[in-house]
Amino acid sequence: MMKSLELEDIEKIEANCEGQDKEFKSARGGFPRSFWETYSALANTDGGAILLGVAEDEFGDVLADGLTAKQIDEYQKIFWDTVNNRGKVSRNLLTTAHVQVVEIKDARILVVHVPRASRSERPVYLGPTPFGNTFRRSHEGDYHCTEDEVRRMLADADPEAADQRILQGFSIDDLDPVSLAQYRRRFSATKPDHPWLTLEIPELLEKLGGWRRDRATGKSGLTLAGLLMFGKHQTIVDPQAAPRYFVDYREKLDLTQRWSDRIYPDGTWEANLFQFYQRVWPKITVDLRVPFRLEGVQRKDETPVHEALREAFVNALVHADYTAPGGIVIEKARDRFAMENPGTLLVSLEQMRRGGVSECRNKSLQQMFIMIGGGERAGSGYDRIQSGWRSQHWRAPALTTQFQPERVRLVMPMISLIPEDALTALQKQFGDRFNSLSKQEVQALATAYLEGEVSNVRLQELLTDHPVEITRLLQGLCEQGYLLSDNRRRWTKYRLAQIGDSSHLPQESLHLEGDSSYSGRDSSYSENNSSYKAEDEKALMSIAASIASTVRAPAQEVRKVIIELCKGRFLTVESLSGLLNRNPAGIRNQYLTPMVREGILRLRYPETPNRPDQAYTSVEGSK
Repeated sequence: MMKSLELEDIEKIEANCEGQDKEFKSARGGFPRSFWETYSALANTDGGAILLGVAEDEFGDVLADGLTAKQIDEYQKIFWDTVNNRGKVSRNLLTTAHVQVVEIKDARILVVHVPRASRSERPVYLGPTPFGNTFRRSHEGDYHCTEDEVRRMLADADPEAADQRILQGFSIDDLDPVSLAQYRRRFSATKPDHPWLTLEIPELLEKLGGWRRDRATGKSGLTLAGLLMFGKHQTIVDPQAAPRYFVDYREKLDLTQRWSDRIYPDGTWEANLFQFYQRVWPKITVDLRVPFRLEGVQRKDETPVHEALREAFVNALVHADYTAPGGIVIEKARDRFAMENPGTLLVSLEQMRRGGVSECRNKSLQQMFIMIGGGERAGSGYDRIQSGWRSQHWRAPALTTQFQPERVRLVMPMISLIPEDALTALQKQFGDRFNSLSKQEVQALATAYLEGEVSNVRLQELLTDHPVEITRLLQGLCEQGYLLSDNRRRWTKYRLAQIGDSSHLPQESLHLEGDSSYSGRDSSYSENNSSYKAEDEKALMSIAASIASTVRAPAQEVRKVIIELCKGRFLTVESLSGLLNRNPAGIRNQYLTPMVREGILRLRYPETPNRPDQAYTSVEGSK
């Protein structure tokens, strides 16, 4: 009989897993076949822990049936035999220290900690070839990587920097002479005594990494870095160079206009990286206040905020994967900056925050920017960004990643940690009890108010508390009715509980089987879904009533109702969760994701399955 775990049991699991992403697998019927897909997915994403002997039901409750001593011995043997078999798993990332037996009350759980594979170890795949057998982790669970994703991982594993590729058939004539001349002048102003300044353009390009000779093949020529930095735009987007290249600066300072200003390749300028940097940097910094200060006898015209912005801007340019879709997007608004680039991080988010390790995808581009005062190579760039923002007591920058498409986004808000208007709004919403909360709890609620949601990962950027303590804090705010959780384990996000939300109330006040009317609907569901009109709500609730009023309905019945609800319309997870009176994570993991795989449901945004506003519709003929 499976046992529902209490909060202290879950906290014990959290303590053993150090805030990692976790996958629960019952393992009652044997070693799970899906274990290896999750192993590959975790290794190719940010690592995590697989727990055998634990499951999660559709309501988000964590259950443990535990494993016998015999099962644990059997499963450990299966694990080690398989992970060391190169015909089944491409790489073993684990030592015996990564496999633990954890006792929760009278239940034994086998915990396998899977570390993040380094760039040279990726992709970690199953079977004889990475194509079709490589997985990654997303909010929706484990998914098959596309061939393009696999190729990009293989390219990242190559010790040669991506931008050092010699472009056959290209020459110096494909470079913009104006950009080369302007770069030399800027280089001279930054490092007036540098010996490279005496070199002619071909020799200077070779020193910078814009021209290279391959000693193994004897071939020489213009590199991708040289073309990206100084090339003519039409040549940069040649199919043999970087056809997906795109740079875009968007300024939105006037709310009555879509863009106050925009810079993108419109044919009026040579849109290489150097020209983009030259045009955009003054616009980024024009409104920043520069206090008068001296260093020795020289006036210092830059602040830590300037340094942070330059580091973030140049990072987006030199860490980008120019073979991935989407391009560079730099945004400036009245209260924030955002820097976004295609590709993935080559180190984990945790390592980025710690600093000290520099992994750059385009080392020659990095060198070119360093020579004109843009960025540095010491591995402390992200720390410089954070310290620059702390100098103004602004909210910490938020670094996020996504897949399909692969993107890295850094948002740099220019607002105080807890603005007065946020405090006023929270006090008005929650009344006098808000005043008794701790500083950490107030910070969590203020983040949810200002940013629309809050997570453990985000609070790690704002607080000094351990991830386990942050989990406890967030769960406590849920229990007290301040926050609502979407229950997605490591990716769990919390939002403010609004008046009228029944899901934030204690369990005994929720709708139970036998109640005369359905009252479990999340009040946000109709706001988050624009696919049907308000008059349809009554009809949808009627379709869902049999499931909404039943605590544990057969899975097949739930699937039938979901199909009926989604016929002829797109519904979000939040909509379905409210209509069915079920936990969002349980609905997604147990029903929606499998039904998409089976072709029963279709995504509204199939190219970006992890979008927060993703919605589902029934495929015609589904039963």
